[in-house]
Amino acid sequence: MAKPVVPDEARRRRRPTKQGTVLTHELIVETALRMLREHGAQGLTARRLGLALGADASTVYRYFRGMDELTRAIADELMHRAMTGWDPTGDWRTDLRALGLRVHAAYLAHPQAAVLAASRVSGREHEIAADEAVLGLLRGAGFADPAAVRIYHVFIDQSLAFAALDAASLALPEAARRADEAVWQATYARLPEQTHPHIAATAGLLARRMNASAYPAALDLLLAAAATELESGTVNDDAGAARAPAPDDGTPRTGPRTDRPSARPRP
Repeated sequence: MAKPVVPDEARRRRRPTKQGTVLTHELIVETALRMLREHGAQGLTARRLGLALGADASTVYRYFRGMDELTRAIADELMHRAMTGWDPTGDWRTDLRALGLRVHAAYLAHPQAAVLAASRVSGREHEIAADEAVLGLLRGAGFADPAAVRIYHVFIDQSLAFAALDAASLALPEAARRADEAVWQATYARLPEQTHPHIAATAGLLARRMNASAYPAALDLLLAAAATELESGTVNDDAGAARAPAPDDGTPRTGPRTDRPSARPRP
C-alpha cells in the first residue's frame, strides 16, 4: 500500500539526516538531478536516492507518492530553470524565441534528466506558468484562440522534442557520441558524385551543420510561419483549413466556398 503523502507544511524531518541536513522537496529534486547526471536513469532508485540523502529510502515517499511523481517534479524543475530570468520585452516573436531557447538549454544542461522527463506532463506550478505565458503572448499578439492553441501546441512540443533528441545524443557514452559525429566527415563527405550527387555537392555544409542542434532554425521557421499567418489575417481552425478574411466591402459571402479545400474528418 502506498504511504500517505504528508502536506507541505509537515514535510520536514524532525531530526537531521545522517549528513546533518533537513530534507525538503527541493533538496530531493536537486539530489535526483545530480544522480541522473552521474549515473543515468538506471541509477536513480528510491534506495540509492535515500543513501545519497543520508536517509532511509522510505523517507522519499513522505514527499512523493513514488518515483514517477518524482520524475514529474524533475520535469517541472527543469521548466522552472528555463523560466527563471526570462524577461518578456513585449514583442511576442522575440519573447517566444527567447523562451524556446531557454527551455531547450535548460533541458540540455541535464541531458540524462531530459531523456527521462521531456515527454512527461507534470501539471505542476512552473509548467503551468510556462503554458500561461506562451498562450498569453499569442493571444496578446492577436491570434484567435484556435490559432493560439495550435501554435502553442507546436511550440512546446517542438521545444521538448528537440530537447529530448539532443539530450539523448549528449547522454551517449563519449566514444559513441564522437563516433556518430565523425560519420558526417568520414562517410558522407566521401560519397562519390556519380552515385550521390546531392550529398556530394553539400557534403561540406552537412559536415558543418549536422552535429549541431537544428532547434534554433526550426524555431525560427515556426515563428516566421506564425508571423506570416498573423500579418495575412488568415486564421487556421482546428482542422488546419485556412479561412480567408471577409471582403473589405462587408458584402456577405454566398454560395459554396471555393477558397479552401473541404475539411477531412479526423480518423
